[in-house]
Amino acid sequence: MSYNIQLFSIETKEKEKAADDDSFFDREENLVPFTGEQMAGLKERLLKYKYALVREDETGIHFSHPDEDFGSALLTDKSLYFNANLSESSIFEVGMTASEFTDTGEFAKYDPQNEGWEEF
Repeated sequence: MSYNIQLFSIETKEKEKAADDDSFFDREENLVPFTGEQMAGLKERLLKYKYALVREDETGIHFSHPDEDFGSALLTDKSLYFNANLSESSIFEVGMTASEFTDTGEFAKYDPQNEGWEEF
């Protein structure tokens, strides 16, 4: 088991809030794709945070981190999924990393295990 935290475009957040639909994330067409520039920026940022590219396949770009507290990441064309171990330190580190990725205002952090969207 793991703890999952997701990063979406700010447009996906706005769309989900407007939809008021509990099954919003069940339909891929509801998610707004990242731009090419956003994809490249997210990939570059993951590498700067010492995530290592493991492989690319039909699901996306898979990353691992040498420090298991930082879990793993999957970058798709519509979302960035962080997976933490169930330890308190891993959930904290992954949560903080995801929050730091929202600093440009282009992305929003969604934590399905903890009340959804991160609000400041």
